[in-house]
Amino acid sequence: MITPLDIPTTPAESLTLLDLQRMVRSTLEGRFANPLWISAEISELKVNRSGHCYLNLVEKGMTDGAPRAEARAVIWRSAYSAIASKFERATGATLTSGIRVLVRVVVTYHEIYGFSLQIVDLDASYTLGDIERRRRATIAQLQEDGVWDMNRELELPRPTLRIAVVSSATAAGYRDFMNELARAPYRYRVTLFESLMQGEMAEDSIIEALSNIAMREEEFDVVAIIRGGGSVSDLALFDSYLIASHVAQFPLPVITGIGHDKDTSVTDMVAHTMCKTPTAVAALFVELVDAEVEYLYLAEGKLLNLAEQMLREYDSQLRLRERDIFAISREYLLDQSHHIETAHRSIMEQAQQIVDDQRRYLSQAEHLVESHSVDNILRLGFAVLRGEDGLINSNRTLSQGAIITIERRDDIVTAEVRNVTKKRS
Repeated sequence: MITPLDIPTTPAESLTLLDLQRMVRSTLEGRFANPLWISAEISELKVNRSGHCYLNLVEKGMTDGAPRAEARAVIWRSAYSAIASKFERATGATLTSGIRVLVRVVVTYHEIYGFSLQIVDLDASYTLGDIERRRRATIAQLQEDGVWDMNRELELPRPTLRIAVVSSATAAGYRDFMNELARAPYRYRVTLFESLMQGEMAEDSIIEALSNIAMREEEFDVVAIIRGGGSVSDLALFDSYLIASHVAQFPLPVITGIGHDKDTSVTDMVAHTMCKTPTAVAALFVELVDAEVEYLYLAEGKLLNLAEQMLREYDSQLRLRERDIFAISREYLLDQSHHIETAHRSIMEQAQQIVDDQRRYLSQAEHLVESHSVDNILRLGFAVLRGEDGLINSNRTLSQGAIITIERRDDIVTAEVRNVTKKRS
């Protein structure tokens, strides 16, 4: 238990503000005489022209991220160069705001400027460890959310030619990407959604770019997130839960080329495909279209082979059908020829029968005609009466005084009609 200070004061014997400040300084510096190791996040950092580095350290709440404690800190010029170099060698990054550090501090108090911390040393491995801790926490949260595999399960459109790019327009990585695509013999349609790729505003900028692409989803086949290499702390941006969550749930396949060879970011892990560099992303797109072209050539060859095979099979079937049709036709023709011959014989026989019948009929008619001929009638003892204009039969009326001839078998008699008497019926 800390023993409270016993400082007697009265209205007549009061302390000045300076007295109180000196007492606070003396007490703090006395109680915290030895340097302490503390962890905190750098919220602000500025190196002035004199070489001194002024910082603001903050401790944020675990749930809401609101500041729970703040303190000013300083690294004097005499120590700043060594501390900054040590940090950069270990992490590959410069000291900057937004990172968590483990620093050795001396507690100080100034009568005008108040409480502050003087940083005398720094453990760079802690910052690396903090980055790794946040990275693991992001991975665990994404897996708990059930979105870890969502983007990888999407199927790449074929062919992959319409590309939305999230990058800085001035980045060397973006230029490398475009140059690599330009060397390919294909017509890509690349749309840049410009974004900050480092710094405090980079997270919001990247998320905004992804949101803008999502609103035009039907215009693109794939999304490429690209940037050149950078420090560990710079690339820790892509371990952000918000960025990784957006990528994991994005409706289009996301290809990353964040430009680091050693580590894989969480965004790389949840993306559809990870490439090491922007150039490798472009090379992947070229390979995908190459594969499509090769597939088409193979499909063309297979189609031609299949067509030839089908033609051969159909030709063979047609030949079989031709032989079958020839045989059937021959059999049919022979059968029909037999029927025709039979019908011909039948017709000829029937025609001959009709001719024979008609001949008999004509013969009978001839006999009948002959039996009614004048000569035959005369031979039977009958006579033929003829008038001046031909034969006289019972239907012709004779008039008195008419001259008629009477032909008998042996002679012809000429007579005049004296009288015509009607017979009673």
